[in-house]
Amino acid sequence: MVVVSKGLERKSPARRPLGSTRWGGRLVRRFDEAVDLGGLSKVMHRAGPRGLVPRGAVPPGAGLAKLPLAPETPVIAASVLALLASLEMIVRADSVHAELPLSLLLALGTTTPLALVRTNGAAAAVGVTGMSVLALTGYQALTLGGAAAQLLVLHLLGRSGARHLPLLLVVPYVAVALGHPDVAGIRIPAILLATCSAAVAAAAIGRRARSEALAQSATERAIAETLLDHAARGERARIARELHDVVAHHISMISVQAETARLTTPGMPEAGAERLLDIGDTARAALTEMRRLLGVLREDAGTPAETRRPQPGLTQLNELLDEARDAGRGSARLIVSGPVAALDPGVELAAYRIVQEALTNARRHAPGAAVDVELHYTGDSLHLRIRDNGPGPDRGAPGPGGLGHGLLGMRERATTVGGRLRSGPAPGGGFLVEATLPATTEDAR
Repeated sequence: MVVVSKGLERKSPARRPLGSTRWGGRLVRRFDEAVDLGGLSKVMHRAGPRGLVPRGAVPPGAGLAKLPLAPETPVIAASVLALLASLEMIVRADSVHAELPLSLLLALGTTTPLALVRTNGAAAAVGVTGMSVLALTGYQALTLGGAAAQLLVLHLLGRSGARHLPLLLVVPYVAVALGHPDVAGIRIPAILLATCSAAVAAAAIGRRARSEALAQSATERAIAETLLDHAARGERARIARELHDVVAHHISMISVQAETARLTTPGMPEAGAERLLDIGDTARAALTEMRRLLGVLREDAGTPAETRRPQPGLTQLNELLDEARDAGRGSARLIVSGPVAALDPGVELAAYRIVQEALTNARRHAPGAAVDVELHYTGDSLHLRIRDNGPGPDRGAPGPGGLGHGLLGMRERATTVGGRLRSGPAPGGGFLVEATLPATTEDAR
């Protein structure tokens, strides 16, 4: 028997894109602040282009537009330190090598640039460092307030994401210490400032690096958990389909055959009839429990009820080719020969998917080419043959050792049910896929 359906082409079904993950809530973490400034520099986290970064902080490479401080904090800190430095200058007026007005200007110059650290951290750090070096080397008039401003600006600069500038600003103090070995009033403060500044800058940079690493790790863990959850849902949906299409079918057949044997076998003893009745009742109860389990699996997999339907088989090949006809590109023929018989559901599903993938490949690699789909039943096996009249595989296409995912998937489906598949250039041109599948799987035997 030969059945031919002409002028058909398969329409590739739309693939459902992997949904993007929406992060629920915010990851909140307090930084272990070296300088708290009255608790005004508390840090929250937000989602950034490179993971979770501190709110108000600048992502790496984005500049120093903002620092993790309240708007008024730098101004308050600069004002307090400027007042303390001015008072120290007044107290030390006799020991400073400068007039009092100049000393006060130096006190203000070493502290007030701190007010700009939130809006322009680099300029503030350079300004504080320059004025501090000038006050120390020219007049020996560096105050404790100025030293505190120097350490604070380097700390905040390192916390903002700058990695090189805080360490470079330590170099002037090293140069001052080496250039004035005989002046204790200059050399000792320079050594102390160089040491403390380097330690503070390194600690700030290290804390920033650790916080970025933790945020990146949290992002990667969340993405990995999302992917695992997505894979688990897909696996649950696949198991539900397999149970519905294969196992539930066989259980139903057990129930039907047990009931048929009980009602149609003449002269059956009463004990035998009761056992067959028990077999039917047990099969129906198992089928009910399986349907309940399928409902749970499908709910866990997020499958909408309206999209649930049995897996396709060879009886749906006409629908597959009808979809191709609606596409209106190229043509396809379905040729069936031999004594048609119902096959094992797993075998029919594998055959359907092989034909589906072969049609998809023909449409992708040979658009407009005619495709012949041949099914030949031999009683104990099914022979599939899908051939197109396109240009055939490119010379640079992967050979048998480098098959694409589609061909590998078809081969795996054939092997799963105990069959075999081969593919390659067709004689006379085009591409050919041939598969031989058993009528029943090994498990069913």
